[in-house]
Amino acid sequence: MPSAEIARAADAQETSSSMGELPNWDLTDLYPALDSPEVKDDLKGAEEKAKTFETAYKGRLEELATSNVEGLVTAIRAYEALEDGLGRLISYAGLVYAGSTTDPQVQKFYGDVQERITAASTHLLFFTLEFNRISDETLDQAMKNEGLAHYRPWIEDLRKDKPYQLEDRVEQLFHEKSITGRGAWNRLFDETMASLSFEVEGNEQTLEPTLNLLQSSEPEKREAAFKALTTTFGENLRTFSLITNTLAKDKEISDRWRGFEDIADSRHLANRVERDVVDALVSSVHDAYPRLSHRYYKMKARWLGFETLNAWDRNAPLPKSDNRIISWEDAKTTVLEAYGGFSGDMAEIAGRFFDKNWIDAPARPGKAPGAFAHPTVPSAHPYVLLNYQGKTRDVMTLAHELGHGVHQVLAAENGPLMAPTPLTLAETASVFGEMLTFKALLAKADTVNARKILLASKAEDMINTVVRQIAFYSFERKLHEERQKGELTSNQIGDLWMSVQADSLGPAIRLNEGYETFWTYIPHFIHSPFYVYAYAFGDCLVNSLYAVYEEAESGFQEKYFDLLRAGGTKHHSELLAPFGLNASDPAFWKKGLSVIERIIDELEDLDS
Repeated sequence: MPSAEIARAADAQETSSSMGELPNWDLTDLYPALDSPEVKDDLKGAEEKAKTFETAYKGRLEELATSNVEGLVTAIRAYEALEDGLGRLISYAGLVYAGSTTDPQVQKFYGDVQERITAASTHLLFFTLEFNRISDETLDQAMKNEGLAHYRPWIEDLRKDKPYQLEDRVEQLFHEKSITGRGAWNRLFDETMASLSFEVEGNEQTLEPTLNLLQSSEPEKREAAFKALTTTFGENLRTFSLITNTLAKDKEISDRWRGFEDIADSRHLANRVERDVVDALVSSVHDAYPRLSHRYYKMKARWLGFETLNAWDRNAPLPKSDNRIISWEDAKTTVLEAYGGFSGDMAEIAGRFFDKNWIDAPARPGKAPGAFAHPTVPSAHPYVLLNYQGKTRDVMTLAHELGHGVHQVLAAENGPLMAPTPLTLAETASVFGEMLTFKALLAKADTVNARKILLASKAEDMINTVVRQIAFYSFERKLHEERQKGELTSNQIGDLWMSVQADSLGPAIRLNEGYETFWTYIPHFIHSPFYVYAYAFGDCLVNSLYAVYEEAESGFQEKYFDLLRAGGTKHHSELLAPFGLNASDPAFWKKGLSVIERIIDELEDLDS
């Protein structure tokens, strides 16, 4: 083995040793194994139960709402139980797949379960469509029944979809073809991305470790990682361009048939947020670019001794940064202590994820990149996936995903139909968890330099969460608008990407050759078009929320837990009202952005 390779292997072993033993999740709370009898029985039972449900209720909902409301309530409860069962199956398959995306056996299992779930749920498709054909007068009268009134939030949400419903057979066709349409292209993206390798200084590695090198303290390693990324992305541009073009056209067809006016309206509807609220957020962030990212990166270039930063320097650590590897135990302690400082109940819920093996932390070949918290179903519990590398950002990612997990645990009491939270509010607990952890670390900073490093790290995280995500949203808008005129070449997509990046990052960042390919690896563009603004929404919301917390004398924690417990049962205006906040007011967004601005102000003061 060459000496350089020996050195790299030794470095990897030392890093792994420093992090300590990383947990792998235990999915047996869902199912014992891929080939277990429980999986086979539940798959078979799901389709049989769905067929029985269809036979019992199809064509009868208006009648039940008129003359037998208790029977309608029974139907909803049966539908809810079926949704929980199907959700358990697809959650298990999805989590197994995320852990081993390139394993042929797992790929087949995931594909087979998707097909079986789609077949079963086809027999349930009539229920919401027919429910929305119940007249308003009949439903208003039926709502006087206490059992039906319990489901009012779900019913009101369902009615919002009514204008965009299609005829039943068309809905069935869309539904059944989803696994060979959008679902298939999503899967192609996942499996392609998980199988990519990146050669850095003669060492082949997967996406997450390569991206992690962009945070190296050694400029040569950052540059080598950047060039490895652009080389591999470039070699796969044709595939990623085809996936992107196909999915954008697929969305345009669906939106056109359903009657959505704007390319992002279907996302706004799913998020239960008004278009003008999102437009106000986007406009406020755009206007703040010079005061936030442009100003910060100019300072950072000076700190690193450059006039302008290369693209691979954007996330470089500052001089005198503490680059030690943070062990898993230290990360766990840091986050749980920060959560405990806010609420013992919050720390207790987060602690379950460690105690009960609900976290999968190691970065390994074939595993899905990134991080997420999956709620699974209310009858089970959430799981968290990480690719832990021992950096400060990984600790903040842990805090973020555990925030989601706490939120999902608390919202689960609403049941399968009302636990899911719109994406805009789903980011509240995650970003709040990050803020708690940051404030706890900042309180322990005992030198000016330590404080500066933490503030800079937080400023970068906020810029990545707000500025970068709104730039992503702007890119998606441009891409989908241009796709309506015809298929886009890789160069055209790259040009759109570069235009929004130059605008958002500012003149202090040099967009080096190859950076035009970096749109390829963002999974949200593929899986959840226009999802990204939810991060900026959540960050600005939490900035305002945290200011209320710092000024509150008492009672904040209780109101905050009420917000999380609400799940999908209340509109954002109802949830924010107890805190005196209103997302429809443009001043709300400016208040949230001013928090980032003040951190950059303090960095400038420390630098003077």
